[in-house]
Amino acid sequence: MHQLGIRREDKNLFERRVPLTPADVEQLRHESNVHVVLQPSPRRVFPDQAYLEAQAGLSEDLGDCAVIMGVKEIPLARLLGGKVYVFFSHTIKGQPHNMPLLRRLMELGCTLIDYERIVDDQGRRLVFFGRHAGLAGMIDTLWALGQRSSVPALRDGGIEPAHRYASLAEAKARLEQVGQAIGREGTGLGRPLVIGFAGYGNVSSGAQEIAELLQPVEVTPEALLVGELPVAAPVIKVVFHERHMVEPLEGAFELSDYYARPEGYRSIFGQYLEHLDVLVNCIYWEERYPRLVTLEQLRALAAAGSPRLGVIGDITCDIGGSIEATVRATDQTAPVFVYDPASGSATDGCTGPGVAIMAVDNLPAELPREASESFSAALAPLIPALVNADYSGPLQASRLPAPLRQAVIVYRGELTPDYAYLSRHLSEVEQ
Repeated sequence: MHQLGIRREDKNLFERRVPLTPADVEQLRHESNVHVVLQPSPRRVFPDQAYLEAQAGLSEDLGDCAVIMGVKEIPLARLLGGKVYVFFSHTIKGQPHNMPLLRRLMELGCTLIDYERIVDDQGRRLVFFGRHAGLAGMIDTLWALGQRSSVPALRDGGIEPAHRYASLAEAKARLEQVGQAIGREGTGLGRPLVIGFAGYGNVSSGAQEIAELLQPVEVTPEALLVGELPVAAPVIKVVFHERHMVEPLEGAFELSDYYARPEGYRSIFGQYLEHLDVLVNCIYWEERYPRLVTLEQLRALAAAGSPRLGVIGDITCDIGGSIEATVRATDQTAPVFVYDPASGSATDGCTGPGVAIMAVDNLPAELPREASESFSAALAPLIPALVNADYSGPLQASRLPAPLRQAVIVYRGELTPDYAYLSRHLSEVEQ
């Protein structure tokens, strides 16, 4: 029988997610002869007793487990030599704050498999929390809007941040009531409330799922620019694709060309900002891509007088990234800050001049049960191959299936060829 370890999450007090649910743990034992051992945890969304009833083991010591998995990053002092670790490492962009983690894994001769890089042959992620990031992020964004907005149904509708609801169903029921109230009463603004979504992937789908509870009417970005909006619609949503966000410096827009050489493109998103009440940022971003919203654009918007953009839900949460005004991440204790373009200040809370920015960096943790159930359902089928692989020889001989093999960032203490570029980032941090 193969043993798989699941560590206790300890990055912050709000992290209650698990990579495998008790139901899937029990099925893995019966159908694939995989025995799961978990470190005890008082915060885990599924209690220890539920895992014991699923015939899992509980132990502080995971030393007998060749493969150890978790959700978030592991403190350096708690890494064990020679183990195969599976978690979200947040290293593939060369994030400076996690380069010490990457270096320590290499020093200990470990293998690192990152959930973020488990993809199919078309590059689509197979194991992810993205939809739940969108769900929680949109709930939190609407809560922030309710704190700042003069729309009666939003202001008085009792919207709470996602983590305060007992379940996703409870949150949806509340927001459905708010949507019905807006439908009856209107916005009170003398115009529709316009919510824009940057991106159309898993994160955006989750965010739009929540927004649909407000009964919006969708219009195109082109219609938004020229003011062709349905007169009777109190809430309008707009979904922006890449062609709406950037344009080539030369020639016509081509999606494959944009991803191949983003340095040949510039942002054009600023033209939409004056038409939006809320922007929900759901795009993947790296430094080589143009920013979606720059500080200069926000300053120009403020200088024009009484900008309507009140809230940015930055679900992507790249610090100083696609939303340049996301100067720091937030958490559930203070999920929003207000960025004042005139002074460059960022003040906790929802009041004051500027735009409120929701930038919680672990949003799926606000819906821990539903997020864990979805994640576990996608991950469980990969577990038998993960624990049965041979990690003693070359990676290509490990018997790992392609989705897992290409997610190996470090193998037995060495960066794999696909991630050799991270050596540069390791060197930059050490200098």
